[in-house]
Amino acid sequence: MNRSSTRSARVRALLALAVIALSVYIAVTVPVRLGLDLRGGTQIVLETRSSPTAEADRDATDRTLEVLRGRIDALGVAEPTLVRSGDHRIIVELPGVQDPKKAADVLGRTAQLTFHPVLGTADAASRSAPGRAGERVLPDESGGPLRLGAAALTGGHVREAAARFDQQGGAGWHVTVDFEGAGREGWARLTGAAACHPAGDPARRVAIVLDDKVISSPQVDPGVACGAGIRDGATRITGSFGPEEARELSLLINGGALPVPVETVEQRTVGATLGAAAITASAWAAAVGTALTALFVIVVYRLLGVLAAVALACYGLVSYAALAALGATLTLPGLAGFVLAIGMAVDANVLVFERSREEYAARRRPSPRSALAAGFRNALSAIADSNITTLIAAALLFFLASGPVRGFGVTLGIGVLASMFSALVITRVLAEYAAGLPRVRRSPRLTGIATTGAVRDRLGRRAPHLMRRPRRWLAASAAVLVLAASGVAVRGVDLGVEFTGGRLIEYTTDAPVDADRARTALARAGFPRAVVHSSGDTGLTVRTDPLNDVEEAEVTGTVRDLAGGADKVRDELIGPSLGQELRRGALIALAVALGAQLVYLAARFRWLFGTAAVAALAHDVVILVGVFAWLGKPVDGVFLAALLTVIGYSVNDSVVLFDRVRELTRRSPEEPLPDLANQAILQTLPRTVNTGLGAAFILTALAVFGGSSLTDFALALLIGLAVGTYSSVFTAAPVAVEIHRRTGRARPSRRR
Repeated sequence: MNRSSTRSARVRALLALAVIALSVYIAVTVPVRLGLDLRGGTQIVLETRSSPTAEADRDATDRTLEVLRGRIDALGVAEPTLVRSGDHRIIVELPGVQDPKKAADVLGRTAQLTFHPVLGTADAASRSAPGRAGERVLPDESGGPLRLGAAALTGGHVREAAARFDQQGGAGWHVTVDFEGAGREGWARLTGAAACHPAGDPARRVAIVLDDKVISSPQVDPGVACGAGIRDGATRITGSFGPEEARELSLLINGGALPVPVETVEQRTVGATLGAAAITASAWAAAVGTALTALFVIVVYRLLGVLAAVALACYGLVSYAALAALGATLTLPGLAGFVLAIGMAVDANVLVFERSREEYAARRRPSPRSALAAGFRNALSAIADSNITTLIAAALLFFLASGPVRGFGVTLGIGVLASMFSALVITRVLAEYAAGLPRVRRSPRLTGIATTGAVRDRLGRRAPHLMRRPRRWLAASAAVLVLAASGVAVRGVDLGVEFTGGRLIEYTTDAPVDADRARTALARAGFPRAVVHSSGDTGLTVRTDPLNDVEEAEVTGTVRDLAGGADKVRDELIGPSLGQELRRGALIALAVALGAQLVYLAARFRWLFGTAAVAALAHDVVILVGVFAWLGKPVDGVFLAALLTVIGYSVNDSVVLFDRVRELTRRSPEEPLPDLANQAILQTLPRTVNTGLGAAFILTALAVFGGSSLTDFALALLIGLAVGTYSSVFTAAPVAVEIHRRTGRARPSRRR
């Protein structure tokens, strides 16, 4: 090894040590923030609406956000999150809150807070008789009607309201209200007028009204003199308050008025037990999948497989630390993306090791170390191109998706970058060090690259010419495509709640409940369009049109009657307008994904192979959607994440194949494209098989151990893995050959 190579190796080693040390420090000191689907809680998406007196613009949404922040703080929720999304939406996350109705009621109130003098109680005659201007009749907190005078003060006059406990004075829980500015004098006039009436007279009370509802009507203390009132701007509301009642009253008084009305367009609630179960299931999937993948890599690549397994552990550490350092929220699909990226990290190692095997077998390199160096160098372009296409998919998920699916895009992107660092830096440092050991130099077969491998040995004995009749492969692909597409035509696509709007409720039941029996019972209860699915022995999911809280209670009661008891572990409500918007966004994401892949591949490989690769991935998309249609599986946001991941994987395989065609073209520019494509397929087949098996271990573990929430996700990826592996060889390559044969002029790019 020359001086330059030695210096480069030392730089890589120092970089690997620095990144690992920093990752260990971050992993120990900075916790990763878990999404609500993992730790339990409620997410509410509010949309601001214009009113006759105010326009719901960006500034109004920002002011609404600040008012809501005060209300949330008063609710006492630990680590709440409030962020504006666009000009009109506010996303509120409330960890640990399992009663979304109460939270939505408090957040959604326009909160026009006013203070009124009480003129007296109202009978039936006075309720219907016209009163003076500003007078109104409203029920008090106990239900009795009160006749109120015109508003004397508004919520804008309140400086602060707080719930307090007075143990020494005997008042117990009470609410203090402080007024400011003109509110101090106004409160003195209002209470002074009320004090002129005798104790017990309704007119001695002051009504606090929120959105046409009397939330409190305290009586002025007997010690307050007539006409004098309470002059220091501070008052205390006492009564038989419990801590929750006092806090809620102070919250409503102190929260202020929202500048514009808000509407709940999305609401998700996940039980803490379901989140804990999802973490446990994903941890098992990660552990089992990683162990099986590591064992497979060790069996195939021996010593280098052991080092790759060590690098995989480092990958997990680096990606976890990156998530923590960036403050990213780890969601359930994101956790699945974290596990999935392990399989992608294996792909880069397999690419390098297979190129190293080729270099060693050709006897162009005298030692395992030099063969490894050539393998890393020759595999770099394929690794870079394939990972960039996956990063494109991850970026599209981040910018075009929302909620947990967006978290999947973040985790997938971080995982891709971490896997590249793991393979190109950490694995290389370990492999070059091991290859330089005296015992390894004496026994190069220990490295695993001094053998050609089982797949290449078989191909060496009998190498078929797969591209001699490419139209046969295209006909087979077309037949599979038609069969899958007929599922869409015959059974239709079962769009999930996210794309249609509606309500999805998941239960764990005390006893097994047959889905057909539950569907019949719900139809009798007035919900004929309810879609019911069972999962496991005690899992039941009900999907309906949008329900209000009363209708939701009826559905839950019906399920509990059937099962003898049931716990609600997940509750999602999506408004129709939001569902339509998400559906449109999904189609845009899919179209942009296809277009972005075409542009990138056209730039790297010219239009011939770019078109062939995009045709193959479009073929994969149609088949995957068609299979889900035949199976009756829902197509939702998680499916969209899986679909875009499949697109990235499909392009990965095509990129590796066409990268080899490009390399062979530089060596033999006059050789026919069918022969070049066939050579490329046979030379990259060991990588295709080994990478596919490594990813299959991970995805199978995710499907088996990932629980009901991840089963469909893993199934979609397994189908995509099989279809993508097939299409890169038997769809993309034949399409390229046929296009070239028809045009007779397009050649692969000779650029690196």
